[in-house]
Amino acid sequence: MSGGIVVLVGNPRTQSRTHTAALQAAQAIAERLGLGAPAEVVDLSVLAPELPGVVPSPAVQRALELVAGADVLVVASPTYKGTYTGLLKLFLDRLPGGALASAVALPLLVMGDPKHALAVEVHLRPLLVELGATVPTPGVALLESQLPTAEEVLGPWADRVVPQVAATLAGGVAAAR
Repeated sequence: MSGGIVVLVGNPRTQSRTHTAALQAAQAIAERLGLGAPAEVVDLSVLAPELPGVVPSPAVQRALELVAGADVLVVASPTYKGTYTGLLKLFLDRLPGGALASAVALPLLVMGDPKHALAVEVHLRPLLVELGATVPTPGVALLESQLPTAEEVLGPWADRVVPQVAATLAGGVAAAR
């Protein structure tokens, strides 16, 4: 894998619970893929003041390149109003169509209520597919109440999705660069 695993966190709060859960998810995937390197992280809370600019700042440009160059992209957001954050949408809107064509994307939403569980598949997955990503697996709907023991959800999820991720990567999605 040339681009490795990149974690994109769309929570407006720095060092949020979403950030922690996304890193745990990436670690679970990396371990099962046999990757020792830590994931690169794009934390949008840090970039938030620079995102609305007409011309991307150097930090925003680097983040866009990092995300577009990922082999595996964990995209995490808290659930706001039944979907992902506007901050995440603002960032992803800066990517041109097809920018994620060489990425396997794994969507993750943190939510307070299980009635929002479909948001990961109904809202976040289509956005990633629209940008060209391959999303071969079910996303993760992680309840806030599950965060203290997130590994109990993320471990079985990673066991389930890694064969699909590995097969997709071996099939040439990442080689399409």
